[in-house]
Amino acid sequence: MTGATGRVALVTGASSGIGATTARLLAARGMSAVVNYLRSAEAAEEVVADIEAAGGRAMAVQADVREPAAIDGMVEQVQAAWGGIDVLVHNALIPYAVKSFQDMTWEELGGKLDAEMHAAFAVTKAVLPHMTEQGSGRIIYLGTGLSRRPREGMVALGTAKAALEGLARYLAQELGPRGITVNVVAPGPVEDTRMAGVIDDAVRRRQVAATPLGRLARPADVARAIAFYADEDNAFMTGTTAAVNGGMAMY
Repeated sequence: MTGATGRVALVTGASSGIGATTARLLAARGMSAVVNYLRSAEAAEEVVADIEAAGGRAMAVQADVREPAAIDGMVEQVQAAWGGIDVLVHNALIPYAVKSFQDMTWEELGGKLDAEMHAAFAVTKAVLPHMTEQGSGRIIYLGTGLSRRPREGMVALGTAKAALEGLARYLAQELGPRGITVNVVAPGPVEDTRMAGVIDDAVRRRQVAATPLGRLARPADVARAIAFYADEDNAFMTGTTAAVNGGMAMY
């Protein structure tokens, strides 16, 4: 896979859910999609096959985004095939404990914070040289509405993603002069994802009832917000957080 490819988008955690839907959409809009995965090689190759069947370009690359050496290897593989990465969508979900603060250990809370920030730090560091050299780039982090609207049992995820939002604003300020934008897409509850499995039916019904648009988000709703930030024309929005929640929370 060599030659002219247009813009290259790396989507971490792209073998299923929001990541897979985002990779398909960015490829449909003319980008070459790097489908990063941790363990689900078969699922990642299915995403690549879908993209190629639709006339797009994609490659699947295994890497644990918590391991800087693995990230560097992935970026080098992409550079060898297609050149540098123009768009980073950092979507990979770092595991976390679902329990109350009262029952949580520091290893569970601190471990999630450390892994979340380490992954974002390392993958961002790896893509910056090319973006800096060309004077443009798009960085989009996946956040969560739980950072601002707490829900029982979600202290580890909500706190870690709140830290990620803070990092994004600092990076937006620092990287703006280089032509690099940094934004966060923060979904509310999303159907058809691994996180959806921790919500029981009664909670889901309450969430739908609290949503003015009358349903929960689907992966495609989130992917479209990501694609908006990734677009080359969207050059003057940075340091923002887009809430994709159907009006469940407004801020």
